[in-house]
Amino acid sequence: QDIICGNDVDIDDSVWMGPQPSMKELGERVGVKETHPVADLKPYLHSVIKSGRKLHFLPPYRAEHFWTLQKLLGIIPDNAHNWVSEKLVEAVISLREIKEPCEIVEIEKAVDTTYDMQTVAMMMAHPGVCEQEICGAMVGITMAKGNLPSFPIILSMNGETLHNHHHHQILEAGRLMVSDAGAETITSYAGDITRTIPVGGKFSSIQKDVYNVVLAANMAALKAARPGIAYMEVHFLATQVLAEGLTRLGLMKGDPKEAVAQGAHALFMPHGLGHALGMDVHDMEGLGENLVGYDAYHQRSKIFGHKSLRMGKELKPGFVITDEPGCYFIPALIDQWRKEKLHTDFINYDAVEKMKGFGGIRIEDDILITETGCRVLGKPIPKTIEDIETLMASSKDKMAQAVKDNATVKLRYLCR
Repeated sequence: QDIICGNDVDIDDSVWMGPQPSMKELGERVGVKETHPVADLKPYLHSVIKSGRKLHFLPPYRAEHFWTLQKLLGIIPDNAHNWVSEKLVEAVISLREIKEPCEIVEIEKAVDTTYDMQTVAMMMAHPGVCEQEICGAMVGITMAKGNLPSFPIILSMNGETLHNHHHHQILEAGRLMVSDAGAETITSYAGDITRTIPVGGKFSSIQKDVYNVVLAANMAALKAARPGIAYMEVHFLATQVLAEGLTRLGLMKGDPKEAVAQGAHALFMPHGLGHALGMDVHDMEGLGENLVGYDAYHQRSKIFGHKSLRMGKELKPGFVITDEPGCYFIPALIDQWRKEKLHTDFINYDAVEKMKGFGGIRIEDDILITETGCRVLGKPIPKTIEDIETLMASSKDKMAQAVKDNATVKLRYLCR
């Protein structure tokens, strides 16, 4: 029996919010006939407990939910997670991890709006522009389409900081800019795409070399992702491709496969290959990463870098996940590892030292696992060096005029 407990909006709320549907009307929309005010919930739950039945609830993730549990059941906030029903969590995951066709349509809508966000960022990324102007233009695109960003935009020339939300810098020629962003539809489905572009429109020789290593890892993962393979295996494949490329560039040495097994690659890629995507950017993250991304046969690694992989279990048709390898030169991490003499058999520290100030590169796509493999969702967003440079070159004159006129607000339309 399904019951919804909630209070109808009163006249005071209606003044501020306008007419709202009643709880009865809301219940009818989802096929639930019985609704009650919140005041009926506590005595009902206590009668259930007294009868010996087990209560099932999901992990609370908002502060007010913890206090509601305390009022209803006497569970103090510090202990709330001890009472969460793992059985209910697993049931919800089984319902949500396989995306229906209508859900794929919504995710692709989000990714297509993200296409506009990312291509405008590429066209704006010229010397003299403030990062915040680009970030603001991206937010404006989502809002103009009735959406919002699916998470706070990560956009910075300091791409070595994986989640950099500071947008105060003026773009400088020769620097790289990482842009990790996504739109969210009004149905709450999310896009999540990362591109790394050269300020001014041209990659330097060393930037091209490192970029192509990351791109090779991204493409290797796309080729490998299919039903029946654990995403942990795809992660190891991508990181091995990364290690092989960095070995060719002289930044790593020794056996790339063994380097990855021991976690030496994590100096350059301290995160996992990807995560589930859906109604959250990290889909169902509030239910617990290990339950969402792992199972009895695939357990989270304890090795630095590998342990940050959010999705490790066997892939199934209908999964939507991200493919986002990266390569970063993080001064503090380089200094610490060198001081502790970590992985000296695999890392050429003298060469790595010269890369401080390079920043970072991340390339991310959203992919759907199909019956036979996978496909990238949404309109193709420029990803090769040639495609990025071509798009940026086409916008250079328009951008120069927009900066001269201080007309960033109009830039969205100039670049279309």
